[in-house]
Amino acid sequence: MKLLIMGPPGAGKGTQAKILAKKFNLVHLSTGDILRKEIDKSSEVGLKAQTYMNAGNLVPDEVLLEMMQSTLTELKDSGVILDGFPRTIPQAIGLSKIFQSLNQAIDSIINIEVDKNVLITRLVERAKKSGRADDTEEVIVNRQNVYLELTAPLIEFYQSNIIHIDGDGSIDEVTERILNHIP
Repeated sequence: MKLLIMGPPGAGKGTQAKILAKKFNLVHLSTGDILRKEIDKSSEVGLKAQTYMNAGNLVPDEVLLEMMQSTLTELKDSGVILDGFPRTIPQAIGLSKIFQSLNQAIDSIINIEVDKNVLITRLVERAKKSGRADDTEEVIVNRQNVYLELTAPLIEFYQSNIIHIDGDGSIDEVTERILNHIP
């Protein structure tokens, strides 16, 4: 099974991806986690990514596509859930080409939808609990704007295959909504 989970920052993508990965025995591929590991290792790509992430901007497509090509090729015989990738139309096109080269396709595309004000509140709370440097209020607002500009068009790109999920409610409620739509 190949799943893609998307939605704005703070919608609960990572939380739901972890739950779905466990339930369906999938490898959880979180672009953010992968990039943070590279930052922790102080690799060239990690240091480059850190500059973009700390400003609330997206890491360039070519860097992420190269990383995903390698990762998905290694995991071609495993089920995966993509969390935080793709975020732009060029990334979606590149991902499609990667899956075509592997003779595979995405089985389900889940879009978690949450009101912008709820998202900002969630992210401010997360910043207080986790101490993430990329969760200052200024960066949170910028990330929401970047999402609206670059990522929201993916909803139209995937319109014929997307499953829209109301992300407002408890974690269990959102999980149940998702499970009701996955074949």
